Amino acid sequence: MKSLHGGYVIAPGMNVLKDHAVVFEASQIIDVLPIKASQVQYPNAEVIDRRNSVVSPGFVNAHMHCYGVLSHGIVPPVKILSFESFLEDYWWPLVENLLTADDIEAAAAYASLELADSGVTSLCDVLEAPMAEGGLSAEAYVLEKSGLRAAVSTEACERISYEAGLRLLEENVETARLFRDHPRISAMMCIHTAFTCSQGFLQKAKQMAEDAGISLQLHLNESSYEPQWCERNYGKRTCEWYDDFLFLDASILAAQGVQVSAREIEILRDRGVRMVHVPLSNCEVGGGVAPVVELLNSGITCGLGTDGYINNFFEVMRGAFLIHKGHRADPSVMPAQKVWALATEGGAQAVFPGMKTGLLCPEAKADITVIDFTGLPTPLTQENIFDQLVLFCNPSDVSDVFADGKRLKHEGALMRGDLRDAKKRVCRAAEDLWERGKRLAAR
Repeated sequence: MKSLHGGYVIAPGMNVLKDHAVVFEASQIIDVLPIKASQVQYPNAEVIDRRNSVVSPGFVNAHMHCYGVLSHGIVPPVKILSFESFLEDYWWPLVENLLTADDIEAAAAYASLELADSGVTSLCDVLEAPMAEGGLSAEAYVLEKSGLRAAVSTEACERISYEAGLRLLEENVETARLFRDHPRISAMMCIHTAFTCSQGFLQKAKQMAEDAGISLQLHLNESSYEPQWCERNYGKRTCEWYDDFLFLDASILAAQGVQVSAREIEILRDRGVRMVHVPLSNCEVGGGVAPVVELLNSGITCGLGTDGYINNFFEVMRGAFLIHKGHRADPSVMPAQKVWALATEGGAQAVFPGMKTGLLCPEAKADITVIDFTGLPTPLTQENIFDQLVLFCNPSDVSDVFADGKRLKHEGALMRGDLRDAKKRVCRAAEDLWERGKRLAAR
């Protein structure tokens, strides 16, 4: 049994408790109580003194592409004329289709360390590598070794063929079966978008997910391309088309949601769809700024994700905090406390519904991040704690990380691998992938 003493503890509902202890044993939190009371009630517990720190629920990266690091800095070897050209002439043939299991392992090993260093204890990953035989299982076993809690999937669609897409759907089901009883690793069904999947394929994916007892995740209206495509081909926007054949319900996790209309937000709310906001990636691709304020105000469960773009979770939180203020010319929207809730409780509810995680309370999973605030130049108080954490802290301030009660970071040092070695390996894999793409483009 361990008793983690914090100067501040962030309890459910973003309630800030001063001088409290989080007591946990094995993978479960036993109690949250004042430090003095913990010393009396749990006298034999191993004390971890972090009274110069904030003890928080671990961050949940609710939408991630571990392989994404392989494309950081890549220069497309072909001319890109449009969003459609980006996918069809470049990204699909020269990146996704060329990924190998070795590439995926290298990327997942690096990304998992980078995330743990940043205070992330859980992630939801989408692998986009339709030609990589054994890619999903390779990634799942790397993440298992990392100690993180992870929901994994491989993205399926019909852009290659119906049969190729079906094989990927079956790979998700098989992975869910293999890890069904694992304490940290689980699987989801995953499809791409409305413009790469027919109604029949989507219904097949939905039925397979239901039969396997797993959630289904997808990308939704990342830019104006998908809703405009649906309007041209179906005479209605994406969510309206999905709703025609009862595709949307509480089993769906939808990432992006940038270009969703007011009517689509109503549909998402009414069907209980869970959402993930990826603010930095949305800006990078020019997709727009998601209406997260409206999504939250409507009562939709929302998490926060990196999309495999920038995995420093503090940067992602800062993006969510700042972008909407600037976009709306309103400093009151997306306060730091709400952003922190998205990064912890919201992400946990979005990715792991029914599991008690993302919370520091009795019976919750011991997924915990500790942030040392002694490096701040100004005082941290109960009143300014979320602003200080979101705006002025970084992975270097994360002293300790526990996932399922196991240490991933201790006194600033990663426990499950060397980030420098992982970086060297992923750099070699990226160089090789880029070269393969150049050779293919030159043919």
